[in-house]
Amino acid sequence: MKLINTLFLVSLLIALPGCTKMKRQKGNSSCIDSVVIRQSMVPLHGGTDNNLLFELMVHATAGSAEPLLNKITVNFTDESGLNDIESLIITCQDEGSDTTSSTVFGEAVRVRSKTNITGSYYLGSGVNTLRCYATVKTDPDLLSRFAIKNISLAFKKCKPVNVSPDSRYIYRPVTILRAQGQDNVDTYRIPGLITTGKGTLIAVYDNRYNNSKDLQENIDIGMSRSTDGGKTWQPMRVIMNMGEYGGRSQRLNGTGDPSVLYDSMTNTIWVAALWMSGASENQMLWWASGPGMTPEETGQFMLVRSTDDGVTWSDPINITPQIKDPAWQLLLQGPGRGIMTTDGTLVFPAQFKADIGVMAIDGGRYTCHSTIVYSKDHGQTWHTGTGARANTTESQVVELTNGSLMLNMRDDHNRTDKGTTNGRAVAVTDDMGETWTMHQSSNSLLQEPNCQASIISADLVIDGKRQMVLFFSNPNSKTNRNHMTIKASLDQGLTWPEEYQTELNAADGYGYSCMTMTDDHTIGIVYEGIKELYFQKVPVSDILGDLVKE
Repeated sequence: MKLINTLFLVSLLIALPGCTKMKRQKGNSSCIDSVVIRQSMVPLHGGTDNNLLFELMVHATAGSAEPLLNKITVNFTDESGLNDIESLIITCQDEGSDTTSSTVFGEAVRVRSKTNITGSYYLGSGVNTLRCYATVKTDPDLLSRFAIKNISLAFKKCKPVNVSPDSRYIYRPVTILRAQGQDNVDTYRIPGLITTGKGTLIAVYDNRYNNSKDLQENIDIGMSRSTDGGKTWQPMRVIMNMGEYGGRSQRLNGTGDPSVLYDSMTNTIWVAALWMSGASENQMLWWASGPGMTPEETGQFMLVRSTDDGVTWSDPINITPQIKDPAWQLLLQGPGRGIMTTDGTLVFPAQFKADIGVMAIDGGRYTCHSTIVYSKDHGQTWHTGTGARANTTESQVVELTNGSLMLNMRDDHNRTDKGTTNGRAVAVTDDMGETWTMHQSSNSLLQEPNCQASIISADLVIDGKRQMVLFFSNPNSKTNRNHMTIKASLDQGLTWPEEYQTELNAADGYGYSCMTMTDDHTIGIVYEGIKELYFQKVPVSDILGDLVKE
């Protein structure tokens, strides 16, 4: 039997505390006392052989002869798509062995609905850990998925043991849209995503060249384009770079936190981003930006546009003089995406920081208010609404069926160091942000660990009738940025039933996400890992089940 190094795989397990589910199974012979199965909801990475599907902790009966394990059978559900799984590998490790290595029990190179992995391994007295890894094709079908129905362990001279995994664990492939170090970028962050009228996917994000630090830093806006629904992506392009404005270095002319929207009437893609020049690289722009209007004084609200489906892009357009109050410390877009309303109004979610004359949550005199920036003439002129709620940031916007706008906001009242976890704030306006009303779901239904989130709307046929459905994504936790989840609401955000929620990734990440409908039946989502961006596709039927199945 050969040994394989599993240091990376062991470290992966250690790095996911609380992201696994254990289930204890009773042994049915004198050889085995019990079996505990542990699964992690993590996506499958194409082109790798270290996709951990499950662990089995097999407790051999003390004092008995060492059981000889000679076959493991993995049975997949009938709906499982297995064409992208090239092989399954089982490794073994008893509790007395070196934690950096394990023994290969066996490998199956033909994965079918019933897959047998044969080998020969004596289980030592106590706990023995069996791990199953999948090798995934380099370019998997992003709509394929599978689940494990049951697992059987066969022994020489002992009765077999059957294990029933948790049916909620559905394994889906993922594309690494941008990887750490790619194109000499240390960190990719802050995704935005839209679908054009031609079905082209446009993803935007921060290129953080030196480190993961926010502005002020050397950051440009990058863009990736896909014309095949996200299966492949063209080379990254920088679409906003303020160069060495004012004779200052790139590090003092960063642009970041992009938001993207699509004008379907003019076939124009707009991207908004924040730029500031002159603040020291040791300063955070959030604090360095002040009242005033010039780039040296305050952050600038910048736009670029494309009128040819993302092939070419304009030079940056500065609309700060149109939309910022000179007394405000800062005005910027809500990162992610904007919308075009049914009457053709372009709307970016936004936020402004103003002196309220009293202490804010962070201890300063400035507090941030979520709002909107909008255009009634397809981008020729722009306007700003009033603040929806104090101490909110990084909002996203959707239009409801009555034409009102719903603003879903990161609420800084939820800072974990303050011990409060009241969830996302939600407000509604029917007069383009002149006045706001708090929604009845505000701070009660959508938990968050104080992080950006995404919300989109889609017109779907539900139980034979066409209606609006809202989809929401964020780290589904009150304390940590993990458990990236998509949720659905059938009543315009009044409820988000647990049965209409799908978890994509339990692992820790930076937590930001952005969704789009890639077609009438599929959600595309870009979300942050650690210094990299993932892209996945999820059929709406995975979230809503039989409600959308014909």
